[in-house]
This record gives sequence, structure tokens and C-alpha cells, in this order.
Amino acid sequence: MSNKYPKLHNAAWPGVVGKEPGTDHPPIDLDTMLKLTAGAEANGRKFDGIDLFIADPHISIDSTKDQIKKVAEKVANAGLAVGTLIAPVWPPVGGGSAMGDPSEQKKFLEAVRKTCTIGGWLRETGVRTYGVVRIDSAASPSEWAKDPDANQKRIAETFSLAADIAEAAGEQLAAEGEICWGGMHSWRRMVELMELVNRPKTVGFQADMAHTLLYLLGYNAPEDAILPQGFDWSDRGKLDDALKQLTAKLRPWTMDFHVAQNDASVFGSGSHDKTGRHCLPTDPNGKLDVPHHAGFWLRDESGALTKRFKHICWDGCMFPNEVMMKQETWNSILSTLVAVQDAHGWEE
Repeated sequence: MSNKYPKLHNAAWPGVVGKEPGTDHPPIDLDTMLKLTAGAEANGRKFDGIDLFIADPHISIDSTKDQIKKVAEKVANAGLAVGTLIAPVWPPVGGGSAMGDPSEQKKFLEAVRKTCTIGGWLRETGVRTYGVVRIDSAASPSEWAKDPDANQKRIAETFSLAADIAEAAGEQLAAEGEICWGGMHSWRRMVELMELVNRPKTVGFQADMAHTLLYLLGYNAPEDAILPQGFDWSDRGKLDDALKQLTAKLRPWTMDFHVAQNDASVFGSGSHDKTGRHCLPTDPNGKLDVPHHAGFWLRDESGALTKRFKHICWDGCMFPNEVMMKQETWNSILSTLVAVQDAHGWEE
């Protein structure tokens, strides 16, 4: 019998992140992402749902309730559920830096408020029964480094105000750890930020296997590296030991999880800053044994399942459109998610 949880989700935002109109990698519309997701199959298994990006051209942050109902109908008609939502907290799409001045902070919080409202509307339709709202600092490590202590406290203050908004809406906020976000660019700074906010029931960590691998290398914070420069990736024991250290620090805060592969390099596309490169699960350069290493996040130190979240999501941003438009790409991704669920899933 197949495991029921965690539910298996695809992400809609690879159709938007790093994509630019008028180039050879234009945005892929939501309808197409839903079709590719619903069409995927692996050993008779299907995706259970999709996580959504609340930004144009997929879903406007200023959508009305009726417009969101239509989105819910589309998703349901595709045989899918909705899980986590990405709040567009960044200045290019109307948000503002979490460590910015009062006007920037207000824009950030407004993006969170509107996304939480949309999340509530989706819950009312019945298409969304789990998932969180994803945020980040919307600031670069270089800007953050100009005044680390003050900037870290300012981000924590903004996240605390965002927590008030989320709690009032019945939502939780997960801050995604990526080396491209100031104050969240290393595992130590991420833990520090969570402790400063200190709202563990409302504000937590979103772990992405591709991005957290870069935490081990200290890419934007050499002082926080766990693995040495020139690490021999064939030393699987040392990699496992490093991931045990990393996950022991961040797992207690983790409330949302992205399955992903990484070749230990960085990549950026369009307006998106350089961050951990997502690889296809079958990429021979991938450094992770995905089902095995997912267990470091999904199980505690004793090996017991944490059951902290009811779904997991594949995240693969900035793949070429020609790759994304192939149905076999999504079949392969689903097969990897099924392997994670088979290894670390449960029935309820």
C-alpha cells in the first residue's frame, strides 16, 4: 500500500522565476504548469497538488475573491490541491526589503497580508487544507553586510509584524534559506533570525535541498562553512555527517520542505540573483542521494518521522523552457518524490 503522507506537490513558480518576456525563456503560464503537473505519472502514481506563486503572470496579488475562486476551480479540475503560497515580497513586484525603511517594510507586510487573504479564500473553496506562506528577507547579502546587527534586528522586527498578520489570518510563514537572501544566507544566520523572531508556531524555516546544500559550503558566509573548500564529493560519509550537523540546527524550525537536487554550483537567470542551482533528479552531476538525504529533514536524530508538514514539493527553478515543456521531465521528478514518500511517508 502506498503512503498517504506527505502529499506530493509540484511547484508552479519554475514557470515564472528567472523567466523574462521577449527572450528565449519567456514565462510559462499557469494553465500549462497545471497541465504538465496533472499529466505526470510514475508507476501509476500522480501528483497530489501544486504550490503557487502569488504574482503575475500566474496569479495577481491584487486578485479578487471571485478570481481566486476561478483559480481554485482550475486546480480542482486538474485533480490537484493547493499547498504553500509564495508571497511576492520583493521590490521588483511591489514588495519591499524586510530590512528597509518604513515604506519598504510597509510594502513587505502588505504583500504578506494580501497573500494570507488569498490563502484564506483558497481554504474556503476546499482546495487548500494545508501549506504555509513562503517569505524571505527581500534583501541581498551585500546590503545586509553593511550593518549586520542592525539589519538582522530589522528583518526580525518585520518578520514579527508579519507573524501578527499571519496569525490573524490562520496562516504560518516559512522563511526559505537561500544564500541570495541577506540575513538568511547561512545556516547560522538563519537560526539566529528564527531565534530573534521567536514565534516558532507561526514563523519557521522552509528547507530546500538544493539551497541548503550550499549552506554546507559557506558560499556567502565562509565563516559558517561545515565542509572544507575543495571537498571530495565522493566522500559520502563526510557529506552525511555535515548534513546531520546542518539539519540538527534547522530541523526544529522547519515547517515546509522542498525536494530538489544540486550540483554544488550557483546559477542566476533574469533578475534572480545567483543561488543554488537546481538540477534534474537524474543529473549525473547532482551531489545528493535525494531519497536518502531527504530523510535528514523528514526524520529526527533518532530516525523517527517528524510529520511536521503534510506535503512536500519539488522545486526546480531556472530550467530551460524546452526541458520544462517535456512531459518526461515531470514524470522523472514525480518518480523522485514517490521515492521520498516511500522511504519517509506515513498513513493517517
